[in-house]
Amino acid sequence: MTSQEAMEAECLHQFGVAPRTSDCRGSYINMTWIRNVKEGLILNDRVAMKKYVKCHILLLFGSILFADKSGSAVHWKFLPLLRDFSRIHEISWGSASLAHLYRALCRASRFDCKVIDGPLTLLHIWAWIRMPFLAPISRTPRFFPLANRWRNWEHHNWPYRYHTVAYFRRLLDEFVWEAYGVDRIEADVIPEDIRSQSEIWSATVPLILFETLEWHATDRCRTQFGFVQGVPHQERSLDGQHDEILIGSKNLDWSVTHRFWIMQWTNRYSHVLIHEHVPLHHPLELYMYWYRGKYGTHLHLSDLVLQEDQEGVANPNQPHEPEPQPSLQREQPPQSTPLQEQSRHL
Repeated sequence: MTSQEAMEAECLHQFGVAPRTSDCRGSYINMTWIRNVKEGLILNDRVAMKKYVKCHILLLFGSILFADKSGSAVHWKFLPLLRDFSRIHEISWGSASLAHLYRALCRASRFDCKVIDGPLTLLHIWAWIRMPFLAPISRTPRFFPLANRWRNWEHHNWPYRYHTVAYFRRLLDEFVWEAYGVDRIEADVIPEDIRSQSEIWSATVPLILFETLEWHATDRCRTQFGFVQGVPHQERSLDGQHDEILIGSKNLDWSVTHRFWIMQWTNRYSHVLIHEHVPLHHPLELYMYWYRGKYGTHLHLSDLVLQEDQEGVANPNQPHEPEPQPSLQREQPPQSTPLQEQSRHL
């Protein structure tokens, strides 16, 4: 059975109708077709209601959680995950969406990439809540999802239109590491069933979504979990599976392909960050020495800021900006001795 035939059979099984060739783009189904199926349903029994919800979920996948660069279609590989309607809620969609975002960011870092896809709403909120100077809000409304904080954000009078790139580069040091701390978000804003699982947020595990395999490197940002940042472990190699592209058959048994990584995900509670013994010397200084030694030759942001200030023209309405920080250079060392049990198709 070809991929096209498998897709048509799956749609017939779940919706009672299959898309035409003109309704597809390779292995992607146009969301217009899904929307038409959804709107044409008569919700007079539970079967029709389930079809309606499945259509809504697919539209959510294609537009937000697993969006591609077109923003107009969704891959049919998600359809088998909706077969057992009673168990849809058991799949870790959050970690799968995070894997999709990590892959999108990885590809967007390439010099020849001009467009990024993925759950960009999640990326925006991540940036806004940790770097408040990008999209400040005058108060802290009690909303969940947290994106609703910026729902009615008035930005047409913001003074930031006068600021330069150099100004924002300086402010990058003003980073909120513990974004969900009780001093920043009231305890009852995040639902208890999510907050009660906060321990698992720091699990250093692989994130898996079909062919996508990404590493959740929480040991490299321990500060956001309230821990002191030490020198992280060696980068975890994902071998050739990290760059795997979905071609050929789309209904593979990924539980076999990724069985080694799935086992680590299954044992994720064994990989959460813990408080380690803190030596007498300052671990942060050791970390900065390691960081500058490994990446310092590529980071001279302060020099770049100074150059931009010399080339740019100051705006009289622009507020006073802080002095640039010293550039990152090599220095001498301090003197001291993210799916619950993996689905067969995920």
